Amino acid sequence: ADDRAAIKSNIVGLMLSLPAKLQKQLSDAISIIGKSDFPALWPELLPELVRSMEESNACNNFDKINGILQTAHSLFKRYRHEFRSDNLFTEIKYAIAKLATPLTLLFKGTIELAGKHANDPRALQVLFGSMVLISKIFYSLNYQDLPEFFEDNMEIWMDHFHQLLTTNNKLLESDSEDEAGPLERLKSQICDNIALYAHKYDEEFQPHLPKFVEATWNLLVNQTTLQVKHDLLVCNAIQFLASVAAHDKYKGLFESEGTLTTICQNVVVPNMQFRDVDEEQFEDNPEEYIRRDIEGSDVDTRRRAACDLVHSLCKVFEGPVTAIFKQYVASLQQEYRADPTKNWRSMDTAIYLISTLASKAKTEKHGATKTNHLVDLTEFFSTTIAELLQAPDVNDKPVLKAAAIKFLVTFRQHLPRSVLLAAFNPLAAHLASTCIVVHTYAAHGIERVLMLPNPHGGAPFTGVELEPVLKVLLGNMFAALRMPGSQENDYVMKALMRTLSAARDNIIPYVPDLLVQFKEKVTIVAKNPSKPNFNHYLFECISGMIRFTCQKDVAAVAHFESELFPIFQLILQNDVLEFLPYVFQILSLTLELHPAPVPSAYMELFPLLLLPVLWDRQGKHSSMVGQRGADLQ
Repeated sequence: ADDRAAIKSNIVGLMLSLPAKLQKQLSDAISIIGKSDFPALWPELLPELVRSMEESNACNNFDKINGILQTAHSLFKRYRHEFRSDNLFTEIKYAIAKLATPLTLLFKGTIELAGKHANDPRALQVLFGSMVLISKIFYSLNYQDLPEFFEDNMEIWMDHFHQLLTTNNKLLESDSEDEAGPLERLKSQICDNIALYAHKYDEEFQPHLPKFVEATWNLLVNQTTLQVKHDLLVCNAIQFLASVAAHDKYKGLFESEGTLTTICQNVVVPNMQFRDVDEEQFEDNPEEYIRRDIEGSDVDTRRRAACDLVHSLCKVFEGPVTAIFKQYVASLQQEYRADPTKNWRSMDTAIYLISTLASKAKTEKHGATKTNHLVDLTEFFSTTIAELLQAPDVNDKPVLKAAAIKFLVTFRQHLPRSVLLAAFNPLAAHLASTCIVVHTYAAHGIERVLMLPNPHGGAPFTGVELEPVLKVLLGNMFAALRMPGSQENDYVMKALMRTLSAARDNIIPYVPDLLVQFKEKVTIVAKNPSKPNFNHYLFECISGMIRFTCQKDVAAVAHFESELFPIFQLILQNDVLEFLPYVFQILSLTLELHPAPVPSAYMELFPLLLLPVLWDRQGKHSSMVGQRGADLQ
């Protein structure tokens, strides 16, 4: 307890005496302690921070001020994510009572100093860094509810935010194409702040809204580029416009056809373009590209922001927006057809734009659940998507191949069953693409289509329907699993699992080859199990193959035993922890299927199952209980 008290009494002073990089580490340490102790068990913290901030402000020591602001930001940012409670609001009220007034005075003073040092790049870097932190603290303190202090002083804060949002200074612009400078970071945070107010406190914010819409519009059209350094600023600016556009009472700001056309031309289409940096990630970091694109972690991308803006506009102006944007889709398609090799990005933008227009609600599990009735999905698929998927060269224009497959996956519930059944052939062909993204999307497409609900019950597609393409499907899936970068591809193995489950006993002619391939894969991954999802799907495939085969020919279980037992023995001998439950489950399955008498190999295994050490690990219990139950039967 004494040590804890000593740390808390000295850590703020120590933090302020250190260089900026070390300040950040102690600032985070204060935040960690504060999660449990502030404010009840550490009432001295905030008064000490405020006192130090006022003393440093009096002598314009902004290196110390920034350390204090960084600490306050680290301490308060959890307010953005915590559940609403009386304790939380009591703490926020306490923080505002202590900090709001000095923070406001510091904000005003910092802006004045920035004006005085407008030609001093070193001073501007520090001062604008302070304003970024002040703006972040403002966001945290206002996130849960609109505090009375900030409502009373809204004009002061909003006037200064508007002033900063319209400020330009060449000395603050970043020379890098990738890294944002302090001015871009500040404007980005201000857009975050005004988007929060537009979304949650629109009635109080309404008098200030028109000037911010105009400033944000000017920012997007005249002051930002497609460079990476502007990504966060553009995303937050567009999200602000999306928050405003979603409110029916502000429709007067957007309802003219000229305004909607300008939004499409100058904001939506440019920020939906597939940039060079996106292409680099597509080629050089396919796992990250896939994670962002089809796993829904693209919340901070330009495309996602532009998509959200379109959805907001469609809530109020669905008819006009759809008509205007469809014209742009047609124009982009014409650009592509004029020179497909040069203008493939135009087609990619067209696909993304029509997907955005058509999808009014979607989930990762089901794809689009609600669509825009003004967009004919079947026609677009037959005239555009099918053409891209049926092109003979599966390695040509891989970005467009991936976009086409994603369209199919997104709208699978709204396309005719005949279209989906016909799509298995091109999807199977694209499993052979050497591009990791393309063959992963193809596998994902197959898996998602095979999981569609059947309104009449049963599987969406029968083994008989899959039989014409089954050989190619299975062969190309294993071919994909041999490609560099995809040897343990979760999506491909999951698609293989779904395919075996759908085909059922139609897989029997392919079982000898499948068994060889699965044995090889288990042997490899058992040496270093690193992808649990892949391993799970792999053993599910083996279980399904055994079950469907032995239901037709129970004698086949002996062949599976002879082929799999040597590998399973190695796994048991080497105590491959991750695989033991799967091994016991499969042994339980083969034993239950095996006609009497029980082979001696199982009886030899029985005493091993009684060893206490095997039962020490809880993860094995269910599989071992199943194994012992099968033994006893």
